[in-house]
Amino acid sequence: MDYGHSLEFGAFITPTAADPQNPVLLSQAAEASGLDLVTFQDHPYQPAFLDTWTLMSYVAAQTSRIRIAPNVLNIPLRPPAVVARAAASLDLLSGGRFDLGLGAGGFWDAIEAMGGGRLTAGQSVTALEEAIDVIRELWNTDERRGVFTDGEYHRVHGAKRGPRPAHGIPIILGAYKPRMLALTGRKGDGWLPSLGYMQPGDLGRGNATIDSAAEEAGRDPREIRRLLNIGVLSSDPAEFVERLARLALDDGIGTFILAGDDPGLLHTFGEDIAPAVREIVARERGERGTDASPVRSASSLAARREGIAYDDLPAGLAAIEPGDFGYGDVRATYMRGGRPGIVLQPDSPEQVADAIAYARRHPSLPLAIRSGGHGISGRSTNDGGIVIDLRKLNAIEVLDEDSRLVRIGAGVRWMQVAAALGEHGWAISSGDYGGVGVGGLATAGGIGFLAREHGLTIDRLRAAEVVLANGEIVRTDATTRPDLFWAIRGAGANVGVVTSFEFEASPIGEVGWVQLAFQVDDVEEFLQGYGRVLEASPRDVTLFLLMGGRRPGQPQVAQLYGVVDSSDPDTIISRLQPFAELGPLVQQSVQLATYAQVMANADLGAQQGSGEPHSRSALIEHVTPEFARAAARMLDDGDAYFFQLRAVGGAVADVDEDATAYANRSANFSVAALGANPDRLDRAWASIAAHSRGMYMSFDSTLRPERIAETFPPATLARLRDIKAEVDPDGVFVDNFAIEPERAADAA
Repeated sequence: MDYGHSLEFGAFITPTAADPQNPVLLSQAAEASGLDLVTFQDHPYQPAFLDTWTLMSYVAAQTSRIRIAPNVLNIPLRPPAVVARAAASLDLLSGGRFDLGLGAGGFWDAIEAMGGGRLTAGQSVTALEEAIDVIRELWNTDERRGVFTDGEYHRVHGAKRGPRPAHGIPIILGAYKPRMLALTGRKGDGWLPSLGYMQPGDLGRGNATIDSAAEEAGRDPREIRRLLNIGVLSSDPAEFVERLARLALDDGIGTFILAGDDPGLLHTFGEDIAPAVREIVARERGERGTDASPVRSASSLAARREGIAYDDLPAGLAAIEPGDFGYGDVRATYMRGGRPGIVLQPDSPEQVADAIAYARRHPSLPLAIRSGGHGISGRSTNDGGIVIDLRKLNAIEVLDEDSRLVRIGAGVRWMQVAAALGEHGWAISSGDYGGVGVGGLATAGGIGFLAREHGLTIDRLRAAEVVLANGEIVRTDATTRPDLFWAIRGAGANVGVVTSFEFEASPIGEVGWVQLAFQVDDVEEFLQGYGRVLEASPRDVTLFLLMGGRRPGQPQVAQLYGVVDSSDPDTIISRLQPFAELGPLVQQSVQLATYAQVMANADLGAQQGSGEPHSRSALIEHVTPEFARAAARMLDDGDAYFFQLRAVGGAVADVDEDATAYANRSANFSVAALGANPDRLDRAWASIAAHSRGMYMSFDSTLRPERIAETFPPATLARLRDIKAEVDPDGVFVDNFAIEPERAADAA
């Protein structure tokens, strides 16, 4: 039986303690010889051997490519919850190079001598099955609640999940007897016997038992890799090659692990034997028509969503499905939970075009475009639809040193941009959180810590590469497709997928990084004071205000944080003195820092948002008494747990009102609030909105059709509808502040 598995070759090295560096040197020799896997037996009761976990960790640090596995781990002496943590840790530290081989026991006298419990053969299989369940549960970080199991041999009560391994660690079982073989079929990812312990026909019988158990469990037997520990099967290399080829083609072996501590033998096995076996197997598979493509597991297939042509993906386009190991890392965003039907990860503009074409073949499904996944309003995830995730478009390139022109991919995070540009003494104003993606911010506006002095992020944009709804890849700037260039600066999510941006960075040295906290006895008075002082401040001051709702028995606290663009301590202090007089300071931090250090405030790992954020946004000219009164009432009533004023004005208002799709540039402040109850938030927000002029759409999560007209003035909206009708007449991009094309608007 040939299961069509790609062939792999590995080494089985003795973990001798007599010469502790020898197993390490042999592992390096195995890697240099092109082998795929290095394995070590695990006998914790054997003083002549190194501890297997310690050795594997050391070998992982001394190699760079080869995978590492125990052959096999003695589970009666290793608590499964601890094994799960150790395996995930080694997998993360090695960059996804760990496989987990498990055994049920044996050598019970030695195990008992080490403090382990003696089990019968049947009990040991049950205990191993319970251990597998515990290990997999602890790796499953998609669930939030702790792990609870009450097995006969292994119990955990509220163990926290994680860490999540770097890849889907396969669990490979060393098995010979029927119950272990059946367990392999039900729950194993691989079967690993030793040929020297087997009689003729045992491989075939073992495969049959595994296959039958797999099918009864609803699995495809091809999900289970067949591995085999071997010695040198013949002194004649040609005969050795032929015997391995027959084991692959007739007995389904996909991985051959050679036992031996001779570096010359490992070299021959990796560089001579392995290629020859692969050649024979590939030739015969071609003649037989054997499908050698990877098999998706039955559980993965069951997780697929209806209406998606999973088997019709464009060639070469990476995709993650609900049943895939990496799905938990891509389904949600920073603040929003989601369960998309498929996440596409293009690595070039051409693949973005392929992804859009694929989405167009599914017109009834939601389509989300994701840059960093931080946006509150941006629908960068969904339920059952398609997500085009741009994280692989992550290049940062200096185009011209003299003009400080840089090209930045849409999937880069601003923390990474700040670090790269900081090496040149440059910066681009970019929000207040380094985890935000370039694409989302640079198509919506970009209100950041340098805004009052250097303008919005979009004000530094000089050109862009855009993939349109029809798949056309175009460059746009002030003279090439100027209407498109106008639209992407403030409404870019409506007109295409920007794959890269060309920015003119600003020279920025050290700045004053400011964090102040005030006790606030009168919220209205404090808000007005902040607005008054901020507007009177020089443009090198950009401070944001953040407040939460009142807490019983505790004073109200307001935080001011942001940047004074000066490296002179006296200048920084003088700029801050009027703010310090707004109220009693309860905490303060003012330090010189680079812009890169200011923006290094994010975790760039997987985002695990849940639920749906409820946020509202507005732009206001001034913090008037009426506005301050409405904001104070909203906070007092507990309608919002997050209230923020961001400083705009200054250089932002220097740009003509109609120069970009971002509108209402005369506003000095952007307002945002988040609440737990959307109805209460809406009622409170009505009094805020009455004093506003437009909104900053990146902070408004509503889906009200009216919000489009609230965001864009009539002339701006009319121009956007004309452009939409030209570049996206069918409404492919409608999941983020969708603007109807002019013809559709007329019909409505």
